[in-house]
Amino acid sequence: MKITTNLEKHNVRNPLARFFLDNFYCVMLKKAKNLSPTTVLDVGCGEGFTLLRLKKENIGHKLSGIDNSEQAIAYANKNYPDIEIKKGDVYKLPYKDNSFDLVLCMEVLEHLDEPLVALEELRRVTKKYVLLSVPNEPVFTIQRFLRGQNMKKLGHQPEHIQRWSTKKVKKMVSGVLTIIDFETPLPWTLVIAKK
Repeated sequence: MKITTNLEKHNVRNPLARFFLDNFYCVMLKKAKNLSPTTVLDVGCGEGFTLLRLKKENIGHKLSGIDNSEQAIAYANKNYPDIEIKKGDVYKLPYKDNSFDLVLCMEVLEHLDEPLVALEELRRVTKKYVLLSVPNEPVFTIQRFLRGQNMKKLGHQPEHIQRWSTKKVKKMVSGVLTIIDFETPLPWTLVIAKK
């Protein structure tokens, strides 16, 4: 199986990278638990690592995920057969309006040509809340450079076509949803918004 960036990130052994990831999940899971969702959709769920953490923390009774990578979905379905993960497009989610209490979109918007269109789609399928995260620039790139990643590109992640400062992502989200909370668990920005 080809190692994806997401799979690599979740299996990292670098202690600093592990600390950042664990801290991010600690903050994100606390925020998600406080929303008390029954139904959760993770858009761009990759191999299902976030959904697995939600399940272990008893957050949500019905967990669903969607991704566009057949390889990631195959991994998820093999390793977590009791979590529903299927193929889909962030720009045209295969769900009715108001289908989920909580819609997650973790580290996806930076990969998209049209993040605002995707955000509108997240808004459409949620009943209540959207919780999303993006790399906090320039902090994300600086920490990658300091850890020796992508040195030729000065730490820039080549798959990222959008660069999100906290201010920039909050401005975009507030044009579509009502922001109720945000955190900056380095090196990410986490935004919690309601419909």
